Amino acid sequence: MFAVSFLLDPPLLVATGAAIERLAPDEDAARRATRAALATFVGVSALLYARAPVPGLRMLWGPFGAADGRDFMLGSGVVSFAEHDAGPRTHALAAAIFAGYPACLATGRRLARRS
Repeated sequence: MFAVSFLLDPPLLVATGAAIERLAPDEDAARRATRAALATFVGVSALLYARAPVPGLRMLWGPFGAADGRDFMLGSGVVSFAEHDAGPRTHALAAAIFAGYPACLATGRRLARRS
């Protein structure tokens, strides 16, 4: 059931965490950047999933042939999934994936510290 955004977001978050770790001048700046990145990823993803009519979001899902933001998050030809049939289990899984975003950022920071 994973799709374009749910496939792209975790590695992008890991890469963002690594970039923060390497580029932030101190831990306080790194914490602020981490919070800002997390708010951006979760905020945009939640707007996409909710099919929010926000100008400019189409540029994220349109190139992938998705019908809307949720289709981009759940389907978009990566897997066969009728996004319009999303029920409570699908929504719970999406929430669980969103809840894992902080761990992806932390993983990127941790990996950057080790290298």
